[in-house]
Amino acid sequence: MASKNSIAARLRGFARSTIGRFVGLAFLCQFIVSGGVLLFVQQASQRSIVAADRQTVESLRDELLRVERVHGLPALQRAIKGRLSTVRGERIVLLLTDAQGRVLIGNLGAWPATIAYDSPWQTIDLYRIGNDRPEPIGVTADTLSSGDHLLTGIATTNSLQLSRIYEEALSIAFVMTLMLTLGIAILLGRVLARQVSAIADTANAVAVGALDRRVETDGSADAFDQLGQSINAMLERIDALVTQLRMMTDGLAHDLKSPVTRLISVVEQASAQTRDDMALDALEKVHREARALQSMLSTALLISRTEAGFGGDRLLDTDIRTLLRDLEEVYGPLVEDSGFALAIEAPDMPPFPLHRELVSQALANLIDNALSHAESGDHITLSAEQREVGSWLAISVADNGPGIPEDLRAAALKRFGRLDPSRSKPGSGLGLSLAEAVARLHHGRIELAENGPGLRATLLLQGHG
Repeated sequence: MASKNSIAARLRGFARSTIGRFVGLAFLCQFIVSGGVLLFVQQASQRSIVAADRQTVESLRDELLRVERVHGLPALQRAIKGRLSTVRGERIVLLLTDAQGRVLIGNLGAWPATIAYDSPWQTIDLYRIGNDRPEPIGVTADTLSSGDHLLTGIATTNSLQLSRIYEEALSIAFVMTLMLTLGIAILLGRVLARQVSAIADTANAVAVGALDRRVETDGSADAFDQLGQSINAMLERIDALVTQLRMMTDGLAHDLKSPVTRLISVVEQASAQTRDDMALDALEKVHREARALQSMLSTALLISRTEAGFGGDRLLDTDIRTLLRDLEEVYGPLVEDSGFALAIEAPDMPPFPLHRELVSQALANLIDNALSHAESGDHITLSAEQREVGSWLAISVADNGPGIPEDLRAAALKRFGRLDPSRSKPGSGLGLSLAEAVARLHHGRIELAENGPGLRATLLLQGHG
């Protein structure tokens, strides 16, 4: 059932895609053209068959009428008898009656009641003498100068069979044409999809840090070749900007972190040398603020580097249960000291490709957020599950705090976003921003949802970008 649902979902996705619409449009156009041509051929062939039968009957009628005008009624009867006795006359229907409707000669037992004595071409089911079932016959009727009546016709059974053969042949040709058309449309769609997929693969590779990747071009100067050249030019510019960003961030990290580190060292030395309690309290506050500044600086730089794609080429298959157990070992004591319990829910699952250090840092930030907002005396849950047959990994941190209202969750994800207007609570407003940047590095996202009560923050990571 799951495989059927997956196939149905992929078919629905294909139908909604641009390639799917192209294939559908190409198939529809060819369906209309082929159907119209084959329908025209079928109608034309059927009309030709009917026209040939009608021409045969009219020629025979004209010949018999000429015999009657030139040689009289006895000669006409001899001509009718001769026509009916030949092999070519097997399909011919002839009937000559007098003015009162009595049969003089012919292969019909009586004049058909539904046919007037002077009637143009029409098709009707009649019994020929010697036949036990009716057959379709195309006939015309004329009144002679003597007052006698002549019915001239031809059995159209063979013509109808030939028409049905034409129809069957054209139906088979139509089905084969549709199958061929669908195959060609799908082939063209695959060619276009392959071109687009090559561009998308390059973009995805660049998104995870492979800035040296470029779209292959063939120099044909077609639309795809021009698109590839434009994208390559854009990637060259991005590569140059990211290189400048790397140089700037590395220099910024060195230029800013070093003074902060020296400030912390000076404060620690001053604290060791002073005996004044008030001075010690002041130095302790300075020390805490310096440490917070150092942490904020490190986190902000880590977010910038992560959003720039650094580390995207270091995704390694990782055992998720081991990762969570390591986090429990590191942060479990801190959680317990804060009056909580850290619960781990990690079923057996295959290894998943991710950046272990960045994901661990993001989860650590989410645990810190949970400690800051959870209600005392309860537990914080760290859980993991795989979705869509291993394509996605969801790692969640859940608490029982007040949560975040749905209309404020977007603001909470912003860098330095704080839902505490007075900023009286500790924190830098970078925890969720880092988690979101790490999720995007893995082609995923962060989801904030109600935990009933509390907040459930989920890192949703994609396994194959």
